[in-house]
Amino acid sequence: MILFTRSTGFFIASLCFYTVFPALAITTPEIATSALTPECVKYRVVGTCYWLQCTPFGCNVRTSVKVRHFRPELVVSVYSATGQNPWTEMSPLSPPLPGIAEAGGDTHPRVASQHSKIRFKNADAIGFPAADALGKFFAQFGYVCSPSATPFFPYFLSQPDAVAWRSGVPEMFWPDALTPGKREVGKDGDMWGNIYPRAGALSQTHDYKAGAVMAQRAADLVTRSGQPHIYHPLTASAHDGYWPPAPVREGDRHNHQWQMLVPKMSRSCSIFPDGSTTDSYADKLADNGAYVWTLWRPYRCCPRRGQTFLGSTG
Repeated sequence: MILFTRSTGFFIASLCFYTVFPALAITTPEIATSALTPECVKYRVVGTCYWLQCTPFGCNVRTSVKVRHFRPELVVSVYSATGQNPWTEMSPLSPPLPGIAEAGGDTHPRVASQHSKIRFKNADAIGFPAADALGKFFAQFGYVCSPSATPFFPYFLSQPDAVAWRSGVPEMFWPDALTPGKREVGKDGDMWGNIYPRAGALSQTHDYKAGAVMAQRAADLVTRSGQPHIYHPLTASAHDGYWPPAPVREGDRHNHQWQMLVPKMSRSCSIFPDGSTTDSYADKLADNGAYVWTLWRPYRCCPRRGQTFLGSTG
């Protein structure tokens, strides 16, 4: 089910409805400039494309360079206080809904003898801003691939998806949610949480790890079509000389990467877990339970050099 359209009316109505911003926030200009990070782009030449170019005088095979690089696609915000997305300009898009989506955070206090804690997070996945400016930045590396995400477009807001995001239905009954060790964020000795059900609640004592799992769940959802949620899928089809990324898969650094923006601005990208097994992640904990990451995904492409695409290497 799809709720959003690309018309401006949705944004205007929401901006007029709710205008409370969280204490620890980030603005659109700060987000835009955060992507000027060559380490995250990972630009490289990977092969050659072959094209058949025909004229009234005959045909010949021409070649073009095939490149691969990452692009920032989504700003994924994960936060405890409903209605307080840390992205200042986008915060009004997810106001609390009385009786439906009001609160967040911890569902119960943790006592000294307790070894688990249920945390609830809201999650928003919105198109990365400043596509034109980024195009100019990428151009310094060479030929660049066009993006599939629309800047500022709300691909997923957990507030309108309150039924699925807050109840876990129907995904709590799926085999991936019922099979221990399947589709989990973590590595040996440091398991952070399961992808399914893709809902806002998680049993996790560490707030940063809980936030990271929620961001991974949102990315997993948005980059797939036909999911039982209210969202707009971020998918693209391959065509001659253009290969967009596959759906996000946890633990695969070749498929996606994350750049932290709040509460700590990072100039590098990684996947979750983004530290050692013994890391406390104390420097990444947010006092208000609000986190923001940029989701980067890889593209491959090559310039068209003829009417017919013959194939490629790499």
